Amino acid sequence: MSVDFMNPAGFLLVLFVPLFYALRKIKVLNQVSFPLSFSDWNGWVFTWNNKFRRVVAIIGEGLCILGYMLIIIAFAEPVIHHQERVYTSRGTDVMFVLDTSPSMAARDINEITRIEAATKTIEKLVDANPGASYGLIAMGSQAAVVVPITNDKETLKSRLATVTVGLMGEGTAIGTGLSTAVYHIKATSAKRKCIVVLTDGENNAGEIHPETASGLAKKNGIILYTVGIGTKGTVPLEYVNPVTGKIYSGYLDSSFDSSNLEKIAIAAGGRYYSVESLSAMNMALSSIIKKQDVVQSYYIRTSDDYYYYHVLTAALIALILSWIIRRLYLKEVM
Repeated sequence: MSVDFMNPAGFLLVLFVPLFYALRKIKVLNQVSFPLSFSDWNGWVFTWNNKFRRVVAIIGEGLCILGYMLIIIAFAEPVIHHQERVYTSRGTDVMFVLDTSPSMAARDINEITRIEAATKTIEKLVDANPGASYGLIAMGSQAAVVVPITNDKETLKSRLATVTVGLMGEGTAIGTGLSTAVYHIKATSAKRKCIVVLTDGENNAGEIHPETASGLAKKNGIILYTVGIGTKGTVPLEYVNPVTGKIYSGYLDSSFDSSNLEKIAIAAGGRYYSVESLSAMNMALSSIIKKQDVVQSYYIRTSDDYYYYHVLTAALIALILSWIIRRLYLKEVM
């Protein structure tokens, strides 16, 4: 984004300000005045002690000056140039499988919950890598597609914000979530495809074994990465069940065996990441995208926003307010 002026010669109008005061100085433009006497000779002269009215008078004069300066800027025709990349070839397809089991409400990732840390990191990653396409699957006791593979980043981020703890039940069906991701990503035309499973536990639900789902990913040429979220030990936990509305609060004994997550990731050509902080999660997901990045062709599209009428409107508002203050409130003869 850059700011430019289509008519920079308009700034020459600022020269009228010193010219005006110079003409006043040599008495070419004298103010019309009517001398009045409010006291006898040697008596007290009239003085104005109302500080509030003084402040109002300064504001009125300031608005007048502001209005004139805005008129100058308007005549210079300000414009803001926006540039964006328009990709003409497809990048990597990334499907996120996000655990929504109750343990993801544990507040041990930089004082926010695990699921909040995951969604914030995904959102940041999507903004930083516009060339890829992304999808999202919510996983619990069951799994469901929240957003299919798309390059519409705003839709993805808005739907991502609706994913909450307990959305898909209280279990962790990693095999079901992974197989659902494989089914929806395998049909795309991208040269590279990967699945990123973000979870804080072991597989304890669903009818599909994670190793079976991992083999399915490998068979379809899809790279699998697993991310284990959370610290070990006793951590605070609180969440509202979205189905019953019941509030759960207490502490979680956080500990799980990550060997299975590492095993299924390696089997499908990827690797396992253990994260205990936002910075570690950012590094993990950035590393994944960097590994799966492909060269894309694109062109730069420029769009312009013109602000002539916006600035001119602001100038008129400032001048009108100045007139109201000085003419109607201060009763000045203008």
